Amino acid sequence: MADLDLRRILDLGRWAPSGDNTQPWRFRMTGERTVEVLGSDTRSWCLYDYRGIPSYMAHGALLETLRIAATEQHARMDWRLRDGCEETAPVYELEFEPVDGLVADPLLPFIESRCVQRRPMGASPLTSAEMTALVDAAGLDYIVDFRTSGGERFAVARLLWQSARVRLICPEAYETHRRIIEWGARFSKDRIPEQAVGVDSLTARLMQWVLADWKRVDFLNTYLAGTVMPRIQLDFIPGLACAGHFLIRPRQPIRSSLNHVQAGMAMQRVWLSAARLGLGFQPEMTPVIFRWYVQDGQALSARAPVNAAAVAVAARFNEVWALSAEAPAAFMGRVGRGAPPTSRSLRLDLDELIVDDKQVRTEAGQ
Repeated sequence: MADLDLRRILDLGRWAPSGDNTQPWRFRMTGERTVEVLGSDTRSWCLYDYRGIPSYMAHGALLETLRIAATEQHARMDWRLRDGCEETAPVYELEFEPVDGLVADPLLPFIESRCVQRRPMGASPLTSAEMTALVDAAGLDYIVDFRTSGGERFAVARLLWQSARVRLICPEAYETHRRIIEWGARFSKDRIPEQAVGVDSLTARLMQWVLADWKRVDFLNTYLAGTVMPRIQLDFIPGLACAGHFLIRPRQPIRSSLNHVQAGMAMQRVWLSAARLGLGFQPEMTPVIFRWYVQDGQALSARAPVNAAAVAVAARFNEVWALSAEAPAAFMGRVGRGAPPTSRSLRLDLDELIVDDKQVRTEAGQ
């Protein structure tokens, strides 16, 4: 049997997407062909990591990326979620096995180039072949709905506009917004660089100043219509300037963390397939996440007006996507044409992501 270069597989796998580039995983190499992925989540400080679901989806995207990466060395990856793990610290046990005749996955060349395009994109329509490719990438367990006409894109842009207001007036979201941007940067290893955010330099400077103190945020929003400019640049215009929006929906109800992992795997296949088609891609998860809160009857905020606004977002979401209030939804995004972004999030170096037994014991408090 051929030797495997596990470091090469992990080095490719680390390019998987995660919410705000948090990279909620570490690697522990346990043998010549075995690896543990030590998962984590950010629910303790991030409003958007509701019940850790987005982090579980990121774990799924990582697993799918590692599976694809292994095919470069003609290897199959098998994995399992270890029984008895803490919900906030899942452990995934991976084993790689060389397989004669196994060919490289066609999505392999796009692992590192796949990225987020937050700026306006071209609105030329998706072809039927492109939509079919994205549907097929998600797999048989998922439905992919599209909203591509001018009227449909306007309806989604209104949904994003409404959702963005909730995001910006919610004090519980402030800590996330304060932490996730690396100001003045074109690239960032562990955050979103300023130049990739999608606003002009004047708005970026205002955002940087305002986000230094919640009192500034609250004053600007209350008295100076502070949510308007960011929503125009980050949500409404991009919502119109694209080829279309899509929603990935599981055919069956989501009942476990494992189902969220599987949804993340489907999401990553769709994202990589969009890159293979030459399409720009941006997640639009805030309305989905607010709807999860509403579906579970959970409050986003201690402020009643914020919670009422979230309920209205969930109702608009159901209207736009023609769904019942109970119907599951996993991932929403937009695609379009145009040049790739010149600024993007990078990743922590592989050696920063690999831990040993001593580090595992220390982090576990032993």
